[in-house]
Amino acid sequence: MSERWPWLRWVFLLTAAALVVVFLLAQRQAEVDVSYARSPSGKDTVSEGDAGELSGATLPSVAELTDMLDKDKVVRLPGAVAGWDEARVTRAIGDADIRILVAPPGLTDKQQKQLADVKNATIRIIGTDLHGSTYQVVPDRLAEWRATFVTGDVTGLLLTLIAAERDQPGPPEIDPFSWRAPTAAELDPVANDLRAGGLHLAAGATLAKRPQTAAFGGQRPLVAAFPRQPPGQPVPEYGPTLATLFPDQPILVMYGNWIGYYGPHAGEFADVTAAGFYARFGDRLSGYAYPQANVLGTYLDQVTDVRYAGLFDRPLPYRPLDPLRVALPALPWLFGACVLAFLALSARSVLGPRTAPRTPPGRLAGLTTLAIELSGLSHAPALARALVALQAARSALAENLPDRHVARLLTAARRDLDTVARDLGRAEYRPANYLVGELAWRD
Repeated sequence: MSERWPWLRWVFLLTAAALVVVFLLAQRQAEVDVSYARSPSGKDTVSEGDAGELSGATLPSVAELTDMLDKDKVVRLPGAVAGWDEARVTRAIGDADIRILVAPPGLTDKQQKQLADVKNATIRIIGTDLHGSTYQVVPDRLAEWRATFVTGDVTGLLLTLIAAERDQPGPPEIDPFSWRAPTAAELDPVANDLRAGGLHLAAGATLAKRPQTAAFGGQRPLVAAFPRQPPGQPVPEYGPTLATLFPDQPILVMYGNWIGYYGPHAGEFADVTAAGFYARFGDRLSGYAYPQANVLGTYLDQVTDVRYAGLFDRPLPYRPLDPLRVALPALPWLFGACVLAFLALSARSVLGPRTAPRTPPGRLAGLTTLAIELSGLSHAPALARALVALQAARSALAENLPDRHVARLLTAARRDLDTVARDLGRAEYRPANYLVGELAWRD
């Protein structure tokens, strides 16, 4: 094949090169847009210094705080919100000299550095943010975030930090938080406010108005806001009951800085959104006194971004068929096949043909040589016919007659020579064995 079409191997080589170029161009980096649509959420509303996160609390001096801790192992400053199971914590401390300073949330950077200068404070708690002499502990589960933000209970975190200070194994995980069903007297005012204006504000809540948001596809959520709940007591769970009273409506229930969603598709995105939100902002929310409006606004932005990602209740956009994307996995295999074909044809060109010539002159020469060999062994009529056919083929070539006519004469000569060799019982003189590459002689 390479002798008949010597340019063929270069076609394979150029094809391989073209496949490499196409494949490499397809690997270029491009901007990835994972959104179903452009999310209309706003920017993060939580930014230091202008979001109402500073409480304006005042602190005693470093010397005064040091003296206070010398007298008492636990010093709780006015406005402190963190609480814990005192019996468990006392048992965990044992006879170790661990002193705890509990401060209110929303301190300035200068005030936080002031607390760090209190050297006899083993553990410092600012809001619900816990720091030890070496370590800081933060929640890593939604249950811990919920307990921290709903009630201010830091029992589990505090036990973990005490174990680290005492160089002991961490305690088993505990969940001091529990829900209870709200009573009729608790539920009625909440439901009535939601029916009247879509917003219920309990005494102590800092939320001012019902938010506007694109998080729920044009539906404005119902919102019930409560202050931080007392630690150590079951918390009334309004969400499931409100979802029954207001079906197919998005409902948000806030306890302090904890936000729960109840309503359509809650199982699809609520936990994902909560985990992402508190993992991202939980550290800031623990140590600062952000108003509920700021916290809720940032949470709704997170919900909007997640829902507009097209992963949950929205259908994915139509994506037209891209032939290149479909064929791309096959390009390396096509490249390999073209390279192998080029190498095979190149090897044939270097090593030369391994069969007898396939052109009429070459076939004529081979059969003529065989006829001369057989003429010394036989005078059969078939040999005479073969010699006549070979002579006719030679004349046809000299006169430039069509190749098809020459091929018929050579085929007839080969058939007669084969008959002579079989009659002699000499298999080695049969054209198929005597001439190299028997397949090349078939017509």
